Amino acid sequence: MLRHRLLIAAASILVGWAVVFALTYFLERPLLVWTAPIAGAHWVATVKLALDCLVLAASGWVIGRLDRSAPLPGALAFTATLAFLHLDPLLDLNLIPLIRLASAAVRDTRYLGIWATAAVPYLFQFGSLIAGALLSRPSPAPFSLFGRNPR
Repeated sequence: MLRHRLLIAAASILVGWAVVFALTYFLERPLLVWTAPIAGAHWVATVKLALDCLVLAASGWVIGRLDRSAPLPGALAFTATLAFLHLDPLLDLNLIPLIRLASAAVRDTRYLGIWATAAVPYLFQFGSLIAGALLSRPSPAPFSLFGRNPR
């Protein structure tokens, strides 16, 4: 059982990165270039965050399809690799500065508002990944008044 979980985690990491690379370079970047003049300079960061959330939700959904009975372990394994790799041209997910800012906020409360503001995009992005994985679960059987086998 442990071997199966490790294989699912390894496959989730590989498939997750493949989906993120493919969607980012072939879908997100062209959409961002196309929508930037329409959205205006003030909304480009918001559009980028929304597209990042969509890419991560799609990758979470694909990861969850690898093991539909338990999609969270694979999604969490992919999240662990995603959180600490700095791939700025690809995704803006670098937790190291956020952790440093959190340690500064613990020492001095003036940094607490800055840390909270900086943490919100990470919550949206990681939440999108987990939500995508949870959406890949099989749907429950519909309720029936007649049980499993109607007469």
